[in-house]
Amino acid sequence: MIPCDPMIPCEESDEMKSSLRLMAILAIVGTCFISPSFAQLKGDAPLPTHQQLSRLGLERAWWAQAVLNPHRDKVRHVTIDEDIIYVQASSGVTTAFDAETGHQLWAVQFGRFDQPSFPAISNEDSAMIIVGSTMYGIEKRTGRTIWNLVLPGQPSTSPAVDKKHVYFGTLDGSVYAYSLRKIKKLYEERRLPQWSMEAQVWKYKAGKEITSPPISNGSFVSFASRDGSLYTVNSTDSKLESETVTEKAIVAPLTTLGNSMYLASEDFSFCSLSLFNRSLQWEFTSGLPIRKAPWGVDHDLFVMPDRGGMYCLEPATGSRRWWRPDLTNFIALTGGAVATSDLDGNLIMVSRDRGETIGSLPLRRFSVRTGNDRTDRIYLATESGLLICLRQIGHNFPVYHRYPDRLPILPELESEEGESSNPEENSSPANESSEASDQESPENQ
Repeated sequence: MIPCDPMIPCEESDEMKSSLRLMAILAIVGTCFISPSFAQLKGDAPLPTHQQLSRLGLERAWWAQAVLNPHRDKVRHVTIDEDIIYVQASSGVTTAFDAETGHQLWAVQFGRFDQPSFPAISNEDSAMIIVGSTMYGIEKRTGRTIWNLVLPGQPSTSPAVDKKHVYFGTLDGSVYAYSLRKIKKLYEERRLPQWSMEAQVWKYKAGKEITSPPISNGSFVSFASRDGSLYTVNSTDSKLESETVTEKAIVAPLTTLGNSMYLASEDFSFCSLSLFNRSLQWEFTSGLPIRKAPWGVDHDLFVMPDRGGMYCLEPATGSRRWWRPDLTNFIALTGGAVATSDLDGNLIMVSRDRGETIGSLPLRRFSVRTGNDRTDRIYLATESGLLICLRQIGHNFPVYHRYPDRLPILPELESEEGESSNPEENSSPANESSEASDQESPENQ
């Protein structure tokens, strides 16, 4: 298969497109024979049973299998938004699932086989993925590539997007901004990817590698560098507005919640800055370097120092609510419980207010765990692409944490005799009946 040369117009790569389409079709057909039940018989991770989950107040909403070759590929990234789950394999195939039903929407190969990639990002209409030195703009519901850009440097972060620009950082410490309007115009004129540089708006050079996807509020863009500095520049012309310097490298991605931005450094400090003027609001000292991304969800802030357990902080003041030395990762906030992981890979449910253990479940083989700050759903995956979605028992409709305005308006149902007016009480799980959900588990094979 001949890869598409970025200097050759895309119309001349029909052979490549046909080959990729054929490969994707064969891969999709192949997944028909890699159902979770079949995978379990072959020694893959068993699905948790109804009885196991009910002890934690949970139920299995659905399961699905991503498109990949389990003999050579592994799941590299899982990205979550309100609508879609993106599972990116090491081969370059991305599989998209409906977040609530588990229905596979599409599976597409981006770039060449086994190129390095970064987690997908998305907004309400589109998604963007960097594979190798190319950025792909994708139609969310169909997987259709709507544009692709050849990047001027080796990327070091996922892209970030606002209403006007898309941004990304590179290994040499540069941050680039590209105009979305210009990208669309070049695409309509069929001048992409060979004229990608025409869409570049500005470039800013920091001291060392950019370690975190840029964050934009529309007027200013902030990004962290391995040189220990947080830079904030004007989104229009890249004029430096402020620079916050720490004693050591900034490795953990930046996080936002409400009107605040949170910065973690290897100098043991974790601080809150105003998203508008970058003034210091408070500072928390962990005593250990922080290299994992902190998670801000609803009215809670979760911080995981290296070998230092998990802290739950008050976002407004930085005061400590609770600390658990045995926890390692935040997974989701669901009702009055927090889904977390421990050192042994178990799923641990703890109370939101005090951090006390509600229950645990040994799900070590579901080792791919991405924090979900968008909804109250729990998503877990194996390296071979088996994906499960867990939710609170009877909660057929999700809670939107970060963007509650995106929640679809549900019709009000009139109460009839023998039926509840609450649609949640009259709905069944998306892909599973509550009583039959154990039939796929190995205990019942």
